[in-house]
Amino acid sequence: QVQLVESGGGLVQPGGSLRLSCATSLSTLTGIPMGWYRQAPGKERELVARIRAGGFTAYADVVKGRCTISRDSNTMYLRMNNLQPEDTAVYFCNVRISDEADYWGQGTQVIVSS
Repeated sequence: QVQLVESGGGLVQPGGSLRLSCATSLSTLTGIPMGWYRQAPGKERELVARIRAGGFTAYADVVKGRCTISRDSNTMYLRMNNLQPEDTAVYFCNVRISDEADYWGQGTQVIVSS
């Protein structure tokens, strides 16, 4: 069982920035596919950014150029710049070791409002 704990969400004004963190119980994240997803009220969960097993990163078109996903030995991050009201959502981190080992955190709320 892998534990994931997100943090770093909060209330931010339009144009502001946040860095989300996902602390894991794993001793290393090398070679593990991981990602950030978000779910806005009344909408389905959607991919924001991910790191593939080989370390390559990919971003949803709606955040490309504004977000950076990264990780160190046991924590994944999402840096978000120029936040807009449409970025308001609960942000979740995901670790997918296999089809049977697919883990989610509890989420961290991001609210973008003036």
